[in-house]
Amino acid sequence: MQFKRTKDKELDVNLTPLIDVVFLLLIFFMVSTTFTDKLELALDLPKADGQVQLKKTDAIEVLITAKGDYTINGKTLLNAEITTVKSAIQSIAEGNSDRSVIITADENAPHKLVVRVMDAAGQLGFNNLSITAIEYDG
Repeated sequence: MQFKRTKDKELDVNLTPLIDVVFLLLIFFMVSTTFTDKLELALDLPKADGQVQLKKTDAIEVLITAKGDYTINGKTLLNAEITTVKSAIQSIAEGNSDRSVIITADENAPHKLVVRVMDAAGQLGFNNLSITAIEYDG
C-alpha cells in the first residue's frame, strides 16, 4: 500500500505578536515605575564620646527667651537689635575673641534670633560657638 507523502510545510514563526507583547510590557513598567529625586543629604556627622567641658568663667552664655529677649551672662539686654547684641558681647569679652560663646534658645524662640547672635559673634571674630539643647527622653 502506498501512502501519499505530504509535503512538510515550512514552519513559520510570526514574531510580530511577540514584539507587541514585549513593547506593551516595556510601556507598562515605564509607566508604573516611580521616579523620585533623592532629597536627603548624605552627611557624616561627628560623634562625641563625652561631654564638652567648658570653663564657666571663660564662656559667654547667651540665653534667648520665647519672647525674643536676650540675656548675656545674666544681664538682660534692652532690645534685640544686632548692634546691642554685638556691644554686649564685646564688653563682656573685653577684646578676647578666643572665648567660647554658648547660645541657649527656648524651643519656641524664632530661629532668626539664634542666627542674629551667631552673626554678631562672627562679626566680632569669635570662632568657638556652641548651641545647646535639652536632651529629649522621648
